[in-house]
Amino acid sequence: MNNLATPGMLIAVWVCLALYAGVILFFVIRGARKTITMADYATGTFQFSPAAIGLSLAAGMTSAATFIINPGFIAYYGISAFLSMAVFLPLGALISLVILSKKFRKIGNVIQAKTIAQWLGTRFGSNGFRLYIAFLSLLHITFIVLICVGLTQVLSKALDADVVYVLTGIVVFTFGYMMFGGANSMVYTNMIQALLKVVVAVIILVSGYHFFTSGDGGLFTKLNAIDPQLTKAFNPSSPLYRDFFEVVICQFIVGVAIVCQPHIITRSMLLKDDKGMNKFLTVAIVLLILFFAVVFAGLYGRLVFPGLQYNNGPLPLDSVMSAYVVTSFTPAMSLFLVVGLIASGVATLESLIQSISTTITSDIIKSLAGKNELKNELMINRVVIGLMAAITLLISYRQLVHPELSVGILAQNGVYASFSAAFVPLLFGMFFKDCHKAAPIVASLVAIVVHFSVYYGRLTPYMQGPVRNPGVASAIAILCSIVAGGVVYLVTKRKTVLA
Repeated sequence: MNNLATPGMLIAVWVCLALYAGVILFFVIRGARKTITMADYATGTFQFSPAAIGLSLAAGMTSAATFIINPGFIAYYGISAFLSMAVFLPLGALISLVILSKKFRKIGNVIQAKTIAQWLGTRFGSNGFRLYIAFLSLLHITFIVLICVGLTQVLSKALDADVVYVLTGIVVFTFGYMMFGGANSMVYTNMIQALLKVVVAVIILVSGYHFFTSGDGGLFTKLNAIDPQLTKAFNPSSPLYRDFFEVVICQFIVGVAIVCQPHIITRSMLLKDDKGMNKFLTVAIVLLILFFAVVFAGLYGRLVFPGLQYNNGPLPLDSVMSAYVVTSFTPAMSLFLVVGLIASGVATLESLIQSISTTITSDIIKSLAGKNELKNELMINRVVIGLMAAITLLISYRQLVHPELSVGILAQNGVYASFSAAFVPLLFGMFFKDCHKAAPIVASLVAIVVHFSVYYGRLTPYMQGPVRNPGVASAIAILCSIVAGGVVYLVTKRKTVLA
């Protein structure tokens, strides 16, 4: 087994990390000079090209979950997990991204919205609804935790260091520089990270070519020999990918709604005019297809660790990818891939810190302040980021010390609840000009109640095992939300007509 923890390689890891940090800080300092107001922090002042924003979206939309955590699900549960995560969820997401980004930007430009909460609150004339959506956005802290845990898993192995020190370093560094740069620096850093991720994705996907070309039956034959369930479209023995409903229906619905997150759908607002929209989407979609495909490497990991054992002990799901990289590549190549995996997580981490802190400052604190004018919003935003860092550190530490099946389940439950509650209101706001605010409010409340009721109440046969699938809860919540919102829309529309 290759080892990155030799004295020479440890020095090389530190040098690479220092160079990476130096490049990031260069753009942060450059961007901070132009970041004077909260509007600058939220949408930037630079004239970004559509391709650069497309790169930024692709980098921000696929994170440590895609490159580090999710391959573990594929290693554990096989083709069914791949179809779920790399085919049907992306299919729904990419279709939705094209349709919703254009509508969101068109209306957002008219009402000058910088966040989803502001967009919805202004669109439906309700400051209370804006505040409610803003508080729901806080559930994305679970996603931030996922990224920090994934990065810690990779770096702690590469540095042979205690996870607590590594986690602290990641949180302090990333949250620290995001206090200053905002959108001005984020687009540039995301662009670099996206290009690095392209190289990493290709290397990782190609690394398993020998499993297909070997003379002993190829990849699928070997997987079938380990466990026949690994090569089936549905895996009844898994807790998450048991049948057509879980693998196809739920994931497609979740994919359609998943773009309704603060760091995704708002990215189109960085474009300076509508002419670049198609180029922006084309660049983003091409890269996203490549990035989503990386989870296939989880099958390579299962072939390298057929018994899911590593260093004479069980191989946790969240550690499969980092163990595969360290084991299957030369130390020099492993070093490069480690830096690339770090970039995959940091890109989304930056996007989430920027979007969630903006929401807290602009939509929660400012709304609660009422008519009292906030002095120095940018400084308040920095304090908010500091508090977010402390919360992230505490929850991430617990996930590392007392892990469940995967930190991915925690993140999915929080994030899925948030975008499930925002999806129908955004849909109604985009496509129904005469929509009364009661319809989106009811739809959102129904979504959040149904999601958590199904998940924590263990409703439906899918929720009876020790590991529950947040995708099922989300899909059911979205369907119920559509029905409830649709009924209220028709009733309120009829009353308006009669009046």
